[in-house]
Amino acid sequence: MSEKKVVIFIVEGPSDEAALGTIMKEYFSSNEVQFIVVHGDITLKDCVSSATILKKINERIEGVKSRYRYSQDDFIKIIHIVDTDGVYIADTDIVETDVEEIQYYEDHIDAKCANIIAERNKRKGGILYKLRKTGKINGIPYQIYFNSCNLEHVLYGELKDYSDEEKQILSDDFADRYDGKVGEFIEFILSPNIAVQGTYQKTWDYIEKELNSLKRHTNMHLIFG
Repeated sequence: MSEKKVVIFIVEGPSDEAALGTIMKEYFSSNEVQFIVVHGDITLKDCVSSATILKKINERIEGVKSRYRYSQDDFIKIIHIVDTDGVYIADTDIVETDVEEIQYYEDHIDAKCANIIAERNKRKGGILYKLRKTGKINGIPYQIYFNSCNLEHVLYGELKDYSDEEKQILSDDFADRYDGKVGEFIEFILSPNIAVQGTYQKTWDYIEKELNSLKRHTNMHLIFG
């Protein structure tokens, strides 16, 4: 059994951990923090569905448990951080156009095949609803927090298609800026121009409306509440 209790963070990519890792470890310094990097969007990987998503997440938790020889009682919280990727917008706001990769804007999405993105949104939206209504996974308290349209949009203030290299540079700079300054990060993430106000479920209700899942919003501040 670990001497400290374990807080698990689930994030999409290495740059997410790079940007937030030191901040979260400082804030949860009385606990042991472990990051699970999915290397993609777990809500869209491996043909996952609303029926199988909890099993997929639990498999990731079991991997950490086995690797570090934790017991079930060592885990006190799972914090899952996801990008919204405009998942809740109307199908009419997905514009079919000649682009190689999907492009996000604050009022629409450009895509080569609008129907594929609409279907993706429907599938991911259903999975996110399942997750935000899930309070525990295998007995461990669980909550999922969003960044809209994505983490880079929230942290760096620009909605663009960053390369992996650009993400890594930005995340390293961001981590350096807030190293040892978790209070300043909380102040930043509480800023009214990005923080969605209200309870956990109310923030999710908000992000599901209209074009909100493309605009610069987050409820990560609730992690520190």
